[in-house]
Amino acid sequence: MSHGNYPSKDTMWKATISCDATYDGVFFYAVKTTGIFCRPSCKSRIPNDENVSFFGSADEAQKAGYRPCKRCRPDLCLSKYDPLTFILEDTICLIKNNYIQNLSLDDIASNVGVSRFHLNRIFKERIGCTPRMYLEKFRVNKAKELLLTTQFNSTQIGYQIGYQSTSSFYSAFKRNTGFSPNQFRTLHVRNCSNQK
Repeated sequence: MSHGNYPSKDTMWKATISCDATYDGVFFYAVKTTGIFCRPSCKSRIPNDENVSFFGSADEAQKAGYRPCKRCRPDLCLSKYDPLTFILEDTICLIKNNYIQNLSLDDIASNVGVSRFHLNRIFKERIGCTPRMYLEKFRVNKAKELLLTTQFNSTQIGYQIGYQSTSSFYSAFKRNTGFSPNQFRTLHVRNCSNQK
């Protein structure tokens, strides 16, 4: 690493062992024994200093043969990396693409690589509801769409959006809209014909 405007090796080492995020993007460190490179803020185990090399960019580290850390993602061109954002995006994407399946919180959490308790907590903090509630809202929105655009009856729609029983579909729908599926359809059909 050329030492133009870079901090001293001692400063970089201190930033590395203290996980100092202010140095993210300024330099990257790589560990010879693992073959992985990280951001200074990475919460991975502190390596032995004799196994560490410093680089000015992710490209330099990769050209030297190091792989990007899966935890801190130094290969992403972000000055600040927030792993929670990626966990939330992955969770939302997983729900939207698999809402028809019988997804448990354990399934979702293991798919995005965190514990169910951690996922529940961060989802509630950032999104305002649990992943299960998000899944339910997503399914209900799909049901509303189908009620207004198809001739399927409520039972068919319930199964089509992933509910195993009619009663669980009905109660989820009512909890989210205040109406039964049939009341919702009738109300919207009436509103549309009044507007014509």
